[in-house]
Amino acid sequence: MAHIRKNKNSQAKQNDGVIRIISGQFKGRKLPVKDVTGLRPTTDRVKETVFNWLMQDTRGATVLDCFAGSGGLGFECLSRFANSAYFIELDKQAAVQLQNNITTLKLNNARVLNRNTIDVLSNNADNLVFDLVFIDPPFRKQLAQHACELLEQNNWLTDDALIYVEVEKELNLSAPSNWQIIKEKQAGQVLCRLYQRYK
Repeated sequence: MAHIRKNKNSQAKQNDGVIRIISGQFKGRKLPVKDVTGLRPTTDRVKETVFNWLMQDTRGATVLDCFAGSGGLGFECLSRFANSAYFIELDKQAAVQLQNNITTLKLNNARVLNRNTIDVLSNNADNLVFDLVFIDPPFRKQLAQHACELLEQNNWLTDDALIYVEVEKELNLSAPSNWQIIKEKQAGQVLCRLYQRYK
């Protein structure tokens, strides 16, 4: 029995991956990522596109990485001198790995919430506001739509916040009426959109 369990553990370890930070103070650093069902790290190619869009907007920003998973988007912002980042991740293993990576990078301006993103966004009791938000949920669960609505309804956003959304290309996402698409790209089965919020 012990022998079987050992094989399972080694198999899980082999399936674990890494993300690479592509620019900034941690450029080239590789961070471990747990092999978690539904976790789909943003590819380097897409990440390069997104951060070309955000080139002038990460420094000094307060960042919220919803459905954080690997944390690749939030860590990229911190590498590019964001003021702070909150990572929300439901899966316990993934959340622990996020915290481990924060410790590895010796960051004191990042926090992990091991909770359901929709539950967190449903109540902004601490009146937190963010300049830059990433929404990259598991596909085909209608989570992106709900998250966008809650961000607007519960005052999570600064007046001119930027919101990046990554969804399956066939999803007919309806953003709040005061969000305007400023960038859009399709990469394979993925649709990437950057919205600007207007008060």
